[in-house]
This record gives sequence, structure tokens and C-alpha cells, in this order.
Amino acid sequence: MNVFHHFEAIVKKHLQALDIEGFEAEMLDRITVEPPRDAAHGDLATNAALVLAKPLKANPRQLAERLADALGGEADIASAEIAGPGFINLRLEQSFWMRHLGEILDAGASYGSGGVGEGRKVNVEYVSANPTGPMHVGHCRGAVVGDALANLLAFAGYDVTKEYVINDAGVQIDVLARSVLLRYREALGEEIGEIPEGLYPGDYLVPVGKALAEEFGSQLLEMDENERMQILRDRSINAMMALIREDLALLNVHHDIFFSERTLHAKHNGISEIDRMLKEMRERGFVYYGRLPPPKGELPEDWEDREQTLFRSTEVGDDMDRPLVKSDGSYTYFAADVAYFKDKFDRGFERMVYVLGADHGGYVKRLKAVARAVAGDKAELDVLLTQLVKLYRNGEPVRMSKRAGSFVTLRDVVEEVGKDAVRFMMLYRKPEAPLDFDFAKVTEQSKDNPVFYVQYAHARCKSVLRQAGSDMPDLDLSEASLRSADLSLLDDEGELGLVRKMSEYPRMIEQAARADEPHRVAFYLHEMASMLHGHWNRGKEMPELRFINHENRKLTLARLALLHALAGVLASGLSIVGADAPEEMR
Repeated sequence: MNVFHHFEAIVKKHLQALDIEGFEAEMLDRITVEPPRDAAHGDLATNAALVLAKPLKANPRQLAERLADALGGEADIASAEIAGPGFINLRLEQSFWMRHLGEILDAGASYGSGGVGEGRKVNVEYVSANPTGPMHVGHCRGAVVGDALANLLAFAGYDVTKEYVINDAGVQIDVLARSVLLRYREALGEEIGEIPEGLYPGDYLVPVGKALAEEFGSQLLEMDENERMQILRDRSINAMMALIREDLALLNVHHDIFFSERTLHAKHNGISEIDRMLKEMRERGFVYYGRLPPPKGELPEDWEDREQTLFRSTEVGDDMDRPLVKSDGSYTYFAADVAYFKDKFDRGFERMVYVLGADHGGYVKRLKAVARAVAGDKAELDVLLTQLVKLYRNGEPVRMSKRAGSFVTLRDVVEEVGKDAVRFMMLYRKPEAPLDFDFAKVTEQSKDNPVFYVQYAHARCKSVLRQAGSDMPDLDLSEASLRSADLSLLDDEGELGLVRKMSEYPRMIEQAARADEPHRVAFYLHEMASMLHGHWNRGKEMPELRFINHENRKLTLARLALLHALAGVLASGLSIVGADAPEEMR
């Protein structure tokens, strides 16, 4: 159960029963029930009277009094109090919270799942780094945000596909092939000297050159240039994608589909997917032959004042129409973008999410324009932009990786601090905010380290359950026994606070999924862990609050049931984040 939806329905039911003059059902759409800003004010708060006062031309406080009187008659509502200009704060009966804890225990790992997705097909494309080298830390944040978002949407009930588009059709692939050719010649015994400017200098290409030398000997040097370059492109892309998959696996990132951009350009019976897209969009009036106005300010060196094939993207919200064909007859990157979106739409996706670096901010308008042109109102496109990550060690910037040549690799970071620390910390700031990642801070075992704090909370729950099994071996701690515990014995405010916090989990999942904000999961987990540790510390000074009470087996079982439910919620959230839920920590 989503507690907030449940009481929102109750509030709306009573509003409809009040027989207010001028009231219409559609006025209920803006009414919400949510946690109060200050927990001391109650368990729930509703804005109903404030929302309805203006369209009904009523006094909000008088309206709140009528609604509060009606709500006070509900069996699960202990009190309905009016605050400020017309907010209503609700306090719920303890019996309701204990019933809800029972529902959490019954739901198990599915608690908070489903809800908003309704099986709708969503494509989340993330990382999509050029296949020219290993993953670097700049890709790390987008990889984590995209993967956690996909996990979140799947948990919320969407049919999610995780996708990586391989940019294997651009100029950078020829640069990669020529860089590998240099390493191939080196593997044959040539002295290649310093890597020329413009080629990729990293040592990660050395094994690729050696593999080619073992496979072909010196044959590649004797081949026709076109034949040699095709082999070099194919082998290089395969080698780099294998490297990228390995790097992502270290971070627990696994895509369902690796989509090759080259498939959009490949001709079948003389026609490519881009050709088909152009034909269809031309028939619909979105592709035309025309001339672009010169850009404002100083003209760029590659500016060409010529008749060309254009996409009429200004019709669908873009700032300018976009070129589709270069002067040499080849297709632009934008043409491939349109064809790629169309391919996703044709595969039946109702929603496409692109996770891009902040330097791609200029692409957002044009991508949304593409979605409107191709899909109309039958599919939507959202873009998440992730800001840069700066690496520090004890406050000092981290130097570049020798292996990569010019950047810190994702592998460097994960192998030093572990995937859990990387994934959690990449989500512990909003994606649009810059992130400082200090190796020392994310590995220290203290409350100042968020991932340790959360994982320790889960391990703490499990340790108490193990201890109870050891101290009270004849106490049945099976899930069935925990579910049948007398939860009415949980009457301490700290215990009730933990149940209230768990009740927010389905609401948080729903809101995070609707807003594409997986960082909310990390924030919630930290708040939940903080509440548990705070209650634990109270038990140090007040022994009667400790989870194991040898003098009261029924109370012990009820408190262990609470811990079991709490561990389940923590494990569920950590799974969405992509981090482990350890049962013990040393």
C-alpha cells in the first residue's frame, strides 16, 4: 500500500461528501497528501482546503474546519489539526502503523514496486562512449545514473531496456584504426617513435596491435588500403567494445542491447535505414531542400552557404533547421540521430531516456524536436544531463592514468574504492550538480561516508537477527514467525518513526521514477539509515529499548520483525542503486 495515496483517496471521498456549492470533481486533481515538513506536526499533511478555496471562493480555514471534522471520524485517524492558513495535519492511530508494518513484512522484496509503470516500454540509453578506448571517469557518472534510473523504472513497473549505442560510423573510428595500425607495426618489430599528434597514444592499444600481428603476420601491410582499413576498423571496434564491457561490468553495469550506428548506414538492396527515414520524413514534410541563414556572429570556418537537404526541426521546437547531408554526400550525425530515434520508436518504445554529459546540453532541443517530428504524441523523449566529476585524494587533485595516456580510467577508480562506493557516491548529488569525489573520504568507515553508513545499517539489522538466534536458540525467527509477531507491542516513538519512514518508500519510488531522479533513492536510504542508527544509540542509554529483550520474548520477536522489514527496504533501495547489501561488515 502507498499510505499517501490511501489517505489522499479518503480526503477526496470526504470532500465529495461535504456537498460544497460550486464543487466539481476535477478540482480534486491538485490535492495532495504528503509527509509534513516538520514530523512534530503529525504523520501526514494535506493542502486540500488551500487548493479548493480559490476556485470555490471560500475561506480556506473554514473549509479546512469542515474537512477536519469529517476526517476526525475515520477509524485510522487519531486527530486532524488545522495549521497556518488552511493546511490539515493528520495523526494516525498506532494500530494503523502496526497493520502497515505487517503489510511491509508480507510484501517482502516487492514492497514499493509496481505502481506507476504499468508495463509501459521504456528505453534508457546511457554511457554510449566512443569505442576508442577504455572507459574514463567522465563516463562513470552517466553510467551509474543511467543504470540506477533503469533499475528504478523497472522496479516501478516499467518494461525497461538498457541500451548502449556504439558510435562506430564516425571519423574517430578511422583515427582509431590508424592508431592500431601503428601498434601493429610496433608489434612486428618496427621502431614507431613518439605517437603522432591526432592519434590515440594510450598503451591500451598495444595488445590490439599484438593480436593483429599474431593473426595476420605482415599480411596487413601488403593489402589494399581499403581492405586493410576495414579489417583494422572491425578488429579495433571489437577490441575496444570488449574492453568497455569489462570496465562497465566492474561497475555492475550491464546493457541489454549494444546498438551499432553502422547499421543505420549499411545498405541492403541499395537502401539504408537513414535513406528510409529520409524518404518517410520527406513525405511528411519534415525533409526539404533549402538554404540555411548564416549563423549570428563570426562565421565558423566550415560554414557553407549552399542549397542542401535539411530537417524542418523549427516546426517542432528547435532553434534552427538541421543539415542532414554533408557537401561530400555523406550523412551528418544528426541524420543518424533521427534514424536512431525512429528505430527505437519502431521497436515499440513509448518513452526514450537519453543520459548525456553536461557538454551535450545543446543537443536537448534538437533531440526533443526529433521526437515530436517522428513520434508526435505517441512517444516521449527525456534527456538527463550529468555534470563533471572531479577526483581528489585527501583534497589534492588525482593525476592522470599512465595506461590511458590522458585521463583517469573508470577501472582505476573502481579497483581502488570498489563499485559500491563509486555507485552510491555518484548518486549522492543531483546529476546536474558538480561532484567532488575524494578517494579517502569514500573509503573511510564512519558516519561521514554515506555508503558505509547505509550498508552498515543493513549489516546491523542482520547482526541483531543473528545474535538473537544465538542468544535465544529456541525462538522461532522464520519469516512466517516474524510476520505473525504481535506488532502492537511496538509503542516507542523511535520504533513508530522507523515504520513511518518505511511507509514513505513507495511514494519516493513513484516520485523518483516519474521525475527520472534515481538520486532520491540514495538520499532516502541515508535518511533511513540515520534513523536506525539514532534509535540504536538510544538503546545504549535506555536498555529497555534494545531489540533483544531476554525477559520479553514477544516484544523481542516484534522488534526483530521491525528490523527484518527495515533490512528489506534497505536491501531493496541498495539494489536499485546497484550496491550490495552486506550481512556483516568488519
